[in-house]
Amino acid sequence: MRGAALALGLAASGGAARASDFPSLNGERFADVRVDVRPLIAQGNGPQAEALRADLTAALRRSFADRLGGRGPSLVVLIRGLSLRPYAGSDRAGRGFGGGTQNDYLEGEALLVGRRGEILGRHPQLTATPSSFGGAWYDPASERRRVTAIAEIYAEWLRRQLPVD
Repeated sequence: MRGAALALGLAASGGAARASDFPSLNGERFADVRVDVRPLIAQGNGPQAEALRADLTAALRRSFADRLGGRGPSLVVLIRGLSLRPYAGSDRAGRGFGGGTQNDYLEGEALLVGRRGEILGRHPQLTATPSSFGGAWYDPASERRRVTAIAEIYAEWLRRQLPVD
């Protein structure tokens, strides 16, 4: 855990790796997958950040299931921003695909973290989804479903973006 804290400290300060510098694992599997939402918690988004951590961790474990369980480096996803826009149906002209032009955003960075906590690679990613993905805006569970939806999509896109061995 000390290594992960060191790596996250390096990530915050820029670290040694360049943006979008994410090396191939050359057949190795990730030792683990973790999600860090401390920046969201620091912004006052505690309960929503914890829900996102649970959803994104589960989604990453599903997306990377065939690449987990090895002795290689860990995949740590540091989330810096979550923006759920107000959702009020279609746009003013009455057209739209259930949510008008409102989008939700999830911003983070995938870090490849070595056993000693060093950052071996990083990949920034911004995911946008229509706010309507949570269903009807007036449903009290809509916002929670939107968090789950954007976590799923973020994990799927991250899987596509990282090098395949």
